[in-house]
Amino acid sequence: MAKKAEEVKPGAPAWTATFGDLMNLLLCFFVLLFSMSTMDAAKFEEVAASFSSAFGIFSGGEMAIGQGALIGDGVSQLTELSSYITSMGLAQSGDDSDSEEAAVGDMEQAELLEAAEEEQLEASQELAEQIEKALEEEQIQNDVDLNYTSQYVQLTIQGSILFDSGKTYLKEDAIPVIDKLGQVLETYAGGTIEIEGHTDNVPMTSGGKYSNNDELSSGRALSVFYYLVENTNLDPANLIHTGRGEYSPIADNSTDEGRARNRRVEIKIYNPLSSSY
Repeated sequence: MAKKAEEVKPGAPAWTATFGDLMNLLLCFFVLLFSMSTMDAAKFEEVAASFSSAFGIFSGGEMAIGQGALIGDGVSQLTELSSYITSMGLAQSGDDSDSEEAAVGDMEQAELLEAAEEEQLEASQELAEQIEKALEEEQIQNDVDLNYTSQYVQLTIQGSILFDSGKTYLKEDAIPVIDKLGQVLETYAGGTIEIEGHTDNVPMTSGGKYSNNDELSSGRALSVFYYLVENTNLDPANLIHTGRGEYSPIADNSTDEGRARNRRVEIKIYNPLSSSY
């Protein structure tokens, strides 16, 4: 008996279905990649025009981009085209997003710093108004100059009120002023107080106790520090004394009036919002 012919099933082979599914997945994958990229439309049109010219669809391929940098060699230019699109699209999208995030971050940081600066300045202004009123009540407003920054309120006393020329001992006439000033500090200075001594640029005479203006300014700041520690309830741990010598003038040292202004003691009262409080 003759063998029965093997029945052939109609339709395409089974592997084609798997291959078709794989192609669909790859298509979806590349569509997703493309949708997440950002591509400059104008540059893409230029690339498309150059690419088309390379295959002879349009004329004038040499004049497209970079004097034929992407054209003229046909298929051999595909690698350069891919690199160009990558740098123009995906890479550019990443750079743009990073730069935008950095710009937004810098802007937010600048706004926060500006807001903090304004808040600190308001705190100093409020403290300055209170101290100014207290100086008027103590009737020493003519002996003490008041100024303020975002960090502190500054009280300046001329050296001629506090010391004799070339000396660091407080004058007898200065004691009432320092006593009243100490009461103001006890009331309104809850944190750091910095005492700075300043001089003019006239060299010290030979044979004196102090050989230069640095030592003189430090000695004067220290004299005020010692007096406040011994005669007030201020915490010595909050008091800083420094000598600045002739290096921070506020007036012209070439005139008598300017040198007199430069010989001074500054007391800086840091406000509660200051980093040095």
